[in-house]
This record gives sequence, C-alpha cells and structure tokens, in this order.
Amino acid sequence: MAVKIVTDSSAGLTDAEIEKYHITIVPLTVMIDDVVYVERQTISNEEFAKKMETSKVFPKTSQPPLGDFIKVFDELGADGSQIVCLNMLEAISGTVHTAEQAATISKSDVTVVDSQTTDRGLAFQVIEAAKLAEKGATKDEVIARTKQVRDHSKLYMGVMTLDNLVKGGRLNRVAGAISNLLNIKIVLEVTGGKLEIRSKGRGTKTISRYFDKVYDQMKQTPTIKSIGISHVDAQETAEKIRDTIQPMFPNLNILIRETVPIIAAHGGPGAFALMYYYD
Repeated sequence: MAVKIVTDSSAGLTDAEIEKYHITIVPLTVMIDDVVYVERQTISNEEFAKKMETSKVFPKTSQPPLGDFIKVFDELGADGSQIVCLNMLEAISGTVHTAEQAATISKSDVTVVDSQTTDRGLAFQVIEAAKLAEKGATKDEVIARTKQVRDHSKLYMGVMTLDNLVKGGRLNRVAGAISNLLNIKIVLEVTGGKLEIRSKGRGTKTISRYFDKVYDQMKQTPTIKSIGISHVDAQETAEKIRDTIQPMFPNLNILIRETVPIIAAHGGPGAFALMYYYD
C-alpha cells in the first residue's frame, strides 16, 4: 500500500523538490490591501515581501479552507493509498487542526502530524518522509522518521523589528511598544512546538553574539545533514551567514530562500532564520 505525503505551503520546499518527491501542497492565503493571494500560486515569496513593505495595513494570513484538505485527501486516497500530512506548528497557525478535522471527514486513511516547526525545518521532515514513502516504507515507518528528524532539528530566527510580531498578536502590545522604542532586537528559537525568546537587546550586536554561539554549536555537531537559511528581503544577511558556516560543512549545499508569506508577515522586514538537522 502506497503512502503519499501532503504538507501546507509554509514548508520551505523548492519547486524541484516538490516535483522530485511527489509532494502535494495545500496552500494558505494572504490578504494585502484587500487583495487575496494564494501562496505558491498567485504570489511568490519575493513578491509578498515587496508588497508587505508598501502595504497600508498589516497583511492577514488565512489557513487553507477545510474543503481544500478534504478534496486533496479524497483524491490522493482514491486508489487506496494512505496519507501522511505534515503541517506547521500550532503556535503560528491553526492549519494543523483544520487538517485534523478534514482527516476525520475524508474517505481516505489520513494521519496528520504537527511538525512543531515550519519553513525549511518543516521541509526537512517532509523530504525525509517522501524519500521513505518512495522506497515503500509503511505509514508508521514514515511517521517515526519525521519525529526523529523533528527531534534533531534546530530553528533560530533573528527579528529586527517587533512591529509585525506585535500586530500579529505574537507579542504583548505594551512590551512590543517599549521594545521598539528602545530599538530592541530579539532571537527566537522554535523548540517543542513553541516560540521561545533566547536573546534580546539593543542593536544588531545582540543578534550577532547569539548566532556566534549557534555557529559554535554547529561546529560541534559534525553529523549535520542539511542546512537552510530563510529571510524577509534580507539576502545580504543570509549570504553572510552562509559564508560563515559553509567552510564548516563544505560538502553541504546550503539553501537560501525568501521565506514564505505567513512567516514573513510575523517576522517583519529584515528577519532571517537559520535551520538545520542532524543524525
């Protein structure tokens, strides 16, 4: 019995990976200045970042409609295949719960997994799941592998302005106003399905000092299998990070991507994330 892999559009996958590993994407939508766009279909990550900078109001992101998940599940399972659906962490979006509800309605055999991460961190799990499925692994084997990758993954995010986190309801508004007044920058870590503040202070040196510790941590982890860097209109910053860690892992291709709209909307301009997983 075949196992098919589904994920949402927050996964930091390339078009080539989606095609190569036969991954099905259920897209989120985003609204900017009263215009609704569908991720990966009617707006690119780069276009979103540019539009966000000039938008009059804070962008609104919406999880996929229940019917979209049901349709995908029913179509993929029509031939008797089992389905594993990996979604972004609950702390950012209710998408995983919509997928869970759809799984109970669908005629197909669907298992929904909260990846407890997003962006390239989610992609790590999705790709490993798809590779195993392609080799004929059982559903339980596929799910076990995604949890193994999840438990050996790291995601660190540098946030240059707290405006978007405050507007999106991810930070207390009073704390956010004070922090912005003081030019506070923060580092977030996604761990255990939660966003945890790891460092905060004035200016970019606070972020740089923390990431120096992350680089040292990576040096001591020779079994790193994949590295990704995502950003919100901060290509130069992403390239500097890559140039710092590439000599440590000369055999790895470090992927740099403009992040997906839902992450960009909350991270704000200049935000970036470093993600990796290890055996």
